[in-house]
Amino acid sequence: MKLYNSLTRQKEDLKPITPGEVKIYACGPTVYNYFHIGNARPFVVFDTLRRYLEYCGYNVTFVQNFTDIDDKMIARANAEGITVAELADRFIAEYFTDATGLGIKPATLHPRATENIDAIIELIGNLIDKGYAYEANGDVYYSAKKFDGYGKLSHQPLEELEAGARVSVDEKKRDPMDFTLWKAQKPGEPAWESPWGIGRPGWHIECSAMANRYLGQTIDIHTGGQDLIFPHHENEIAQSEAANGRPFANCWLHNGHINIDNKKMSKSAGNFFTVRDIVEKYDYETIRFFLLSTHYKSPSNFSEDLLAQAESALDRLYTCRENLEFLLRSAEDRRPDSCDDTFIVDINRCKAEFVEAMDNDLNTAGAIGALFEMVKAINIAATSTGGCSKRAIEYALECLNNLGGILGILQNNRNKDLDSEVEALIAKRAAARKNKDFATADAIRDRLNEMNIILEDTPSGVKWRLSK
Repeated sequence: MKLYNSLTRQKEDLKPITPGEVKIYACGPTVYNYFHIGNARPFVVFDTLRRYLEYCGYNVTFVQNFTDIDDKMIARANAEGITVAELADRFIAEYFTDATGLGIKPATLHPRATENIDAIIELIGNLIDKGYAYEANGDVYYSAKKFDGYGKLSHQPLEELEAGARVSVDEKKRDPMDFTLWKAQKPGEPAWESPWGIGRPGWHIECSAMANRYLGQTIDIHTGGQDLIFPHHENEIAQSEAANGRPFANCWLHNGHINIDNKKMSKSAGNFFTVRDIVEKYDYETIRFFLLSTHYKSPSNFSEDLLAQAESALDRLYTCRENLEFLLRSAEDRRPDSCDDTFIVDINRCKAEFVEAMDNDLNTAGAIGALFEMVKAINIAATSTGGCSKRAIEYALECLNNLGGILGILQNNRNKDLDSEVEALIAKRAAARKNKDFATADAIRDRLNEMNIILEDTPSGVKWRLSK
């Protein structure tokens, strides 16, 4: 598998530190609100990376943190008259509601910043001892210019980064480029004891400490949104590599931004949407499918029209699977013939195209294209004279489900609650027609219509589906 490494700006072969194992650190949410569609993109994309690596046989350790102490959290908790811990608990639970809906697997570990204060303090102390950090009246700062590689991830010269820096007149930093590792307590803020006084950690140091504690000094892959490259990930590298004297992450993956109707998403522009907002009209799986329909590194445009297209495309995949399941119920358990051989060759070709796309820098858009090629092959085989054997249909269904599972789609039985009731009514209708009791048969069809069930008589029997 080749992945585009933001650090080297080229595609590189995945070469895990330990053969057969992949260690991934994914920057998680700051839990003061529901997460928005822009946040959802890295959560879904890198969950899919994990799923694909596991499909390929790797043992993946996936760590995604929760930032549960932050200026925004303190402000909201104070506004609501609750503790920051209570706010964090609430929105971590809300995160899991939306993440579960989106088909995002729980991480191997979900550490919280406040559960790792000891590791954070230890790392800061290490940086002070090595001359990379300094204390100033209860605050601790990192001396960015002392780290020779500063700017190597964002690929900006230190002079350009410095030109963009701002420092207020009362700032205690020695240099505008320096950043905070530890903040002295302000009145009413949560705080912890430290060698530099009571305070709380800065944002950047949290991820360095948690990645080091749970994955080791060098990890295989670090992920996040493009907006995190500078300063967050740049600062993580500076902290971790200064402390440990070795590379922090071998591969850095960053997803592109999401625009709303071709405009930058922002609360001030009134085009800010949480996932919770969107699921009032579209289901979670449609959102996931939409997010995977564009290559993760490319900018993605979000609109009602594009969501509706994603919903329609996902419906086509489900219809294909439902057709296979229907054919399987009446398929002959016979030896495969030449028709089956051709069908299986087509299925395997599509499967190979899917894998080729995923191996090419997690090209989920190409993988979805391969799935629709598989749908085309299935539809041709399903309508061919003589049909396919039971074993061929089973194989096609297995492939469709497995590849859909890698993308985190096609795992639901959308009609599950109706299956037994509808099948029983269809059987009664068939019996009534056989007995020429057309009044009963028509009455059953009318009842099914009221349930928004559409019947289709085929040579293999009666199919049914829900109408839109």
